[in-house]
Amino acid sequence: MIDWNIQSRSHTCQVTEKHFEEDEPYHTLLFRGKEGYNRLDICEDVWQEQYSDGATDRKGFISHWRGVYKAPPAKEPDPIERENAESLLRKIVELNDPKYCDCSYILAVMLERKRILKVQSEFEEEGRRVFVYERAKTGEVFTIADPQLDLDDMEKTQHDVALLLQHGLNTPAENEAADAEAEGGGETAPMDFSNNKETDEDSAADIDSPDSETPAESETDAVEEPAAT
Repeated sequence: MIDWNIQSRSHTCQVTEKHFEEDEPYHTLLFRGKEGYNRLDICEDVWQEQYSDGATDRKGFISHWRGVYKAPPAKEPDPIERENAESLLRKIVELNDPKYCDCSYILAVMLERKRILKVQSEFEEEGRRVFVYERAKTGEVFTIADPQLDLDDMEKTQHDVALLLQHGLNTPAENEAADAEAEGGGETAPMDFSNNKETDEDSAADIDSPDSETPAESETDAVEEPAAT
């Protein structure tokens, strides 16, 4: 099973424990550990002294990219809490439930199109592509597997994502009721995406096929696969 998780960016070099300064360059390395993915954020000096030569040969190495540290913005209070693509993706990743794998991929692509997430690298695990997305404003990393949806699966998943955005994640009891309705031949009315103003639901409907627009390659110096040095 491929682990899903959110890796927060460190505010200090994890080797020297020195706090990153505003606009200071830093390096992120991603490794595969016994219990999931491990992220390491280090300063330029540590990178040059300890990791620039042979980093890809270290045990469990997956990926590397370079970033510029920005202090996280203060969270603005939201008087009306509503479900959106990002909050829904966070909840799905926290659940780590394989049944939401397709939806998590669609949500990640939606957020990439909105420039909220950016692909830093990709790698293969258990025969599947896994994308490493980073949220630029916070430096958080999301690892999302590509479910390789066909056209029929894509249409169903778009519909599922639209319902989740409208109603949120169902409770177990609600899921059982939905399954019972499906077995009885009941259908859920399709969502109306005719609104001119782009919404998260509209973005889900715009994704035509899994191969129509795969996540773009990162513009950073990401190392997508371990390479011999």
